[in-house]
Amino acid sequence: MKKYPDAILADVTSGSTNDLVKLSPFYPHGGIPVPFSDGYTASCVEAIWQGLKVFKEADVDTSLFSNSTMKGLKRTVRRFGEPLGHRKGVNGKELLGYIEARKQIYIPTYKWVLENKVATIIDKMRKASDEGKIIVLLDYDTNADVENVKKPLSHASLIKAYVEGIYPYGNKPVERPKEKTKKVTKKKNSKNEGNNLQLELFNE
Repeated sequence: MKKYPDAILADVTSGSTNDLVKLSPFYPHGGIPVPFSDGYTASCVEAIWQGLKVFKEADVDTSLFSNSTMKGLKRTVRRFGEPLGHRKGVNGKELLGYIEARKQIYIPTYKWVLENKVATIIDKMRKASDEGKIIVLLDYDTNADVENVKKPLSHASLIKAYVEGIYPYGNKPVERPKEKTKKVTKKKNSKNEGNNLQLELFNE
């Protein structure tokens, strides 16, 4: 962190030890609408992403929607065979490719969480940024390119985009003035780096 010695480090992963854990796609907020699936809700974003996956040996798995443990959500090729895509809704006929699934399922669902479940945290983050503070978002992945299928998409990059009013692939852009300060995404170390500068002020 030599480049940003005065930065506030914000661990937004499932391993966070404060309220910022609520920004993790694994956090069980509950009541999250499943895209293209009237009447279905899920505990967390990851449950929706994994539950709508279709493999050669397995279709959608709605049982994941009620998983609130933050564990046991991954569905793997080793267990279910070749991935075929994401079903566009629990009862949908169309299978979406990986990039389209990001755009139509993952990104809108995570945006819904930002708007409906963690609005207070986001407001505090914006206020800190407006006050000139540099915020470094710690994530396990740093890929901010939606089109890059070689690496997982960083949800920290989506937080950054939302706070800055440039969230991708929504119905309309978030109306925000141009930021004068920086929000940076950084790969998180397994040693829980930077807890001395954690964003305690963002706790609800």
